[in-house]
Amino acid sequence: MQATSNDLDAALNENQAAEFLGISVRTLQAWRVRGSELPYVKIGRAVRYRRRALIEFQNAHTVTSTSEADTKWVR
Repeated sequence: MQATSNDLDAALNENQAAEFLGISVRTLQAWRVRGSELPYVKIGRAVRYRRRALIEFQNAHTVTSTSEADTKWVR
């Protein structure tokens, strides 16, 4: 069964997750290596991101000013 775009528990691959966040796949990979707060699922060699986690990550990094942005920078 294909997951719909509003399924919060849908597992997105790296390309889909990067597109969702508007960043590159290489950035996602770098964040995983450095241990950012963006959780992912690893099944064998496959890496997946739950849509719910991506939305929560966006919400946690939503800011209203540039000075506020400095305190919410990803590792």
